[in-house]
Amino acid sequence: FEEKILTAEEKILKIENEILQRLKHEILNHSVSLHNLASRVAALDALYALSALALSKNFCLPQITEETTLDVQDGRHPVVEKTSRESFVPNDTLLDCEENHLIILTGPNMAGKSTYIRQSALLVILAQMGSYIPARSARIGIVDKIFTRIGAHDEIAKGQSTFMVEMREAADILNNLSPRSLIILDEIGRGTSTYDGLSLAWSLAEHLQKQKVRTLFATHFHELTDLAMTMPGV
Repeated sequence: FEEKILTAEEKILKIENEILQRLKHEILNHSVSLHNLASRVAALDALYALSALALSKNFCLPQITEETTLDVQDGRHPVVEKTSRESFVPNDTLLDCEENHLIILTGPNMAGKSTYIRQSALLVILAQMGSYIPARSARIGIVDKIFTRIGAHDEIAKGQSTFMVEMREAADILNNLSPRSLIILDEIGRGTSTYDGLSLAWSLAEHLQKQKVRTLFATHFHELTDLAMTMPGV
């Protein structure tokens, strides 16, 4: 009995290991079939999820066009709407590459600026993957790339401050955007002095205005709203 008690755990581990090895070989012998099954189940799961959304209340079929207009009526953020205890207030969005291509979005903290701009990008992704979207109606000109500059973080291990990370991401956007891109900017100009930050945000906004690319620009620099008085499309 002493021998059984002292060696029981070792024997259990040995038996478990043998079972796992047999199972592993069995899986490898049928790996192609299992991979095909998993792929089909995953596709079925995704299609079922999209079908459930299509049948959801207040979801609409978006119209995808070759234009550069992004026109959403009563759009909602699907995740915030589901998780929030309060009712979500729908918002309209109108962007094109002509008369309305740069939205300067200001307001106090917790006003919903970040939710609104992320909502717009999320609805575009949902629409272009073939899903119904949470809105009353939507006409979406094809977007080739979505660029984001959101959040504040540093990469100290690489010797990059919060400000440097922000500038690198902003430069990447400016160097790779196209007329069909959608740009989401949240608080450009943090991590440096107030006037330097304002100058950077202002010059970036001016450049994007000249490029005539669809942009949502959330900022605490209320001075940027002056651009709407002097520049078309803002």
